[in-house]
Amino acid sequence: MVDPRILTEQVEPPYASRGSASRLPAEIWDHLWPWSRNGFQRQRVVQAAGLALAAAASVAWILAAMGNMTPGAIIGWWFGWSVFEVAVRLGSKPYVKDGPWWGSRYRRASIMDMICYVGFKNLLIGAALFIVLKSMGLVQV
Repeated sequence: MVDPRILTEQVEPPYASRGSASRLPAEIWDHLWPWSRNGFQRQRVVQAAGLALAAAASVAWILAAMGNMTPGAIIGWWFGWSVFEVAVRLGSKPYVKDGPWWGSRYRRASIMDMICYVGFKNLLIGAALFIVLKSMGLVQV
């Protein structure tokens, strides 16, 4: 069982103390890139596998853009990537925002916090990519 004090432990990402103008690009990068330098040093095998899976997922999106993958295959790849991203983020960036999205308070993430964060984030990114590919006529649903 997880100690409830750990779930309320405040955490500060490296960019949290920056001004709002430089914090925004850092936060966008934090959402899109699940790895950290510290995570690479602690989980070398997981991180290397994650990079390989990220490359494979990128190839899947390129194949989709070329019209060579079905929507079901794309969704399967995206789901697989999301499951793996949860493991990567728990080892590299084990924090989530606490409070409103415009705030700057962070706390240590539980497994369920990370599943919800990664799932919702990737749902939004995947939907946007699908809309772009469909509007370009590259994916037929």
